[in-house]
Amino acid sequence: MADSPLRVAVVGTGFGQKVHIPGLQAHHRTEVVAVYHRDLDKARAIAAAHHIPHACDRVEAIVALPEVQAVTIATPPFLHYSQAKTVLEAGKHLLLEKPTALSGAEAEAIAGLARQRGLIVTLDFEFRFVPAWQRLAELLAEHYVGSLRLVKIDWTVPGRADPSRAWNWYSRQDQGGGALGAFASHSFDYIPWLFGPIQRLCARLSTAIPQRPDPATGALKPVDADDTCGLMLDLDSGIPCQVAISSVAYAGRGHWVEVYGDQGTLVLGSDHLTDYVHGFRLWGSQGGAPLAELPIPDRLQFPATYSDGRIAPFVRVVNHWVNDIDRGQATAPSIEDGVRSQHLMDLAHQSHRQNTWVEVPKPWSQG
Repeated sequence: MADSPLRVAVVGTGFGQKVHIPGLQAHHRTEVVAVYHRDLDKARAIAAAHHIPHACDRVEAIVALPEVQAVTIATPPFLHYSQAKTVLEAGKHLLLEKPTALSGAEAEAIAGLARQRGLIVTLDFEFRFVPAWQRLAELLAEHYVGSLRLVKIDWTVPGRADPSRAWNWYSRQDQGGGALGAFASHSFDYIPWLFGPIQRLCARLSTAIPQRPDPATGALKPVDADDTCGLMLDLDSGIPCQVAISSVAYAGRGHWVEVYGDQGTLVLGSDHLTDYVHGFRLWGSQGGAPLAELPIPDRLQFPATYSDGRIAPFVRVVNHWVNDIDRGQATAPSIEDGVRSQHLMDLAHQSHRQNTWVEVPKPWSQG
């Protein structure tokens, strides 16, 4: 029934506890009925703190609960495929964090299972649901800038700039760590959404901090995941797109998208360095006039905001997910968008290894 609550389990209690649980509890149609942590005592403590009835230390136990209809996954990327497989094989709908998985093949397998089972898988690509980003999309659709000439994206933050920050899965490329997965997975979603398909790309990945201390012993351990990446993209339209991303930039600028066309310019940005969806503003110029801040219409504004800026767009993602489940039809950002983002990340790794441009196969490039 369209008005009945969707009973959800949350798998993963880092981002899951900070954003998923409060977001799901804020939404009028979702009820959190179970939480997973690999340590059962911790799972029980988190459940008690958030008034959640069930706590489990195995994903199989979570999906075996008859009241669980859907699951959100907010674990590290190397767990996504196996956990998503367990959820979908149990017949539960899924809301999945990015990056989708460790490879395009894993992402394709998740998408295939969802299709076979007739289940909805939504990706948490939050920027599609942030008011200033939605206004940018509207103005681009209205040809505010005219024909595109250049897209430039800078995303520089200091989150991992301190070399004493502990080594963990994020330091390991084989576990999905690094700036490409954490940041470019978003860019590889919003670039096709805003500007159209990507025709080819060239990537350069680097690791500025090659060792980090083991949290248990303090001994230095090797880091092979990228903390800085540069991307050059050619859109299908022939327009160049430049992307610079770094998670080790002291006093970085934050997240900025600059769009230059033959009739005008749009600049979207936030200099908030600790909350990556907070504080976005939009500026515009037409005919060479000075940039001026553009208002964001009330109809796009969040009905409620939270001290953690990530929660409000996540609530909109949840709303999108619930509506897709009601309709029985997945719409963007769905697993198909997650598959495309993952394939583009794979191609970026390939480009870096081969030190060359790579073409993007058509099925993976579409916006």
